[in-house]
Amino acid sequence: MANKIILEVDNLTKYFNTPGGLLHAVDGISFKLEEGKTLGVVGESGCGKSTTGRTILKLLQPTSGKIIFDGEDITSYGMKKMRRLRQEMQMIFQDPFSSLDPRQNVMQLISEPIIEHKLLKGRAAIEKRTRELMDIVGLAQRYVNVYPHELDGGRRQRIGIARALAVDPKLIVCDEPVSALDVSIQAQVLNLLKELQREYGLTYIFITHDLSVVKYFSDDIAVMYLGQMVEKAPSDLLFQKPTHPYTKALLSAIPIPTVGKERPQRQLIKGEITSPVNLPDECRFNKRCDFAHDICKKGNPSLKEIAPGHFVACSRVDEFVG
Repeated sequence: MANKIILEVDNLTKYFNTPGGLLHAVDGISFKLEEGKTLGVVGESGCGKSTTGRTILKLLQPTSGKIIFDGEDITSYGMKKMRRLRQEMQMIFQDPFSSLDPRQNVMQLISEPIIEHKLLKGRAAIEKRTRELMDIVGLAQRYVNVYPHELDGGRRQRIGIARALAVDPKLIVCDEPVSALDVSIQAQVLNLLKELQREYGLTYIFITHDLSVVKYFSDDIAVMYLGQMVEKAPSDLLFQKPTHPYTKALLSAIPIPTVGKERPQRQLIKGEITSPVNLPDECRFNKRCDFAHDICKKGNPSLKEIAPGHFVACSRVDEFVG
């Protein structure tokens, strides 16, 4: 039995005006996300991953499209209406240091959302809840009066996670939450996020460029290129049967740590990424694709379902599947 749909995004776009023209940061993104599940969003730098997450949370206003959260169309909500929803939609940022106020200690940082949203009254109740959150995220009580610059990256990120959890959210956008951390600390933070999801039924959008991380962490994976979703599938299926040429090239770049193991040949992506300003109506991967054909210049392909839950945006997808 399918879980409740907590988030539905329909043809979401976010454009920016630049001196050179219209920059297509996010262009026609559509998906549904079930409650308690994780959607991983991957792609190279500049593909629109972070902008997608920030637009869904209305930290950036969408140019067009729809955002339906928990059955509520929030697309046109202003700051006042979104303030109420901030308790239910939270974000964990990429750089734990720059996302924290250096003038506040751990107690102040974690208790700030509780005070801001008036969730508890009285200093004793707020302090008790703050200490509970520290325990939940594995932050020792001895750090209660410590400032961010005195902590390592892993502990700073635990503060960020505690701040997100403080308001009991339903959806958390994780914007590359482990990319700034050492590998051993990455594993600890990922395990913590997994454990919190199981315990509290959290729903995640997990944005990353690390494919090995996203495989471990996600139920479904969306691959983005130049503002568009080019492939979306359940995690295992995407790694077993990647279909879009860009997805295949990304997966072939994952390092294999086993010494002496025969390595599959890498599919190198040639050329430079196309400018996202004033894009022509053709496949956006066309100029870098080894399989490009005349048909690839005749319109920008949209996502097509080639198997249950497996969507691909490619003009030659029928040839690849057939």
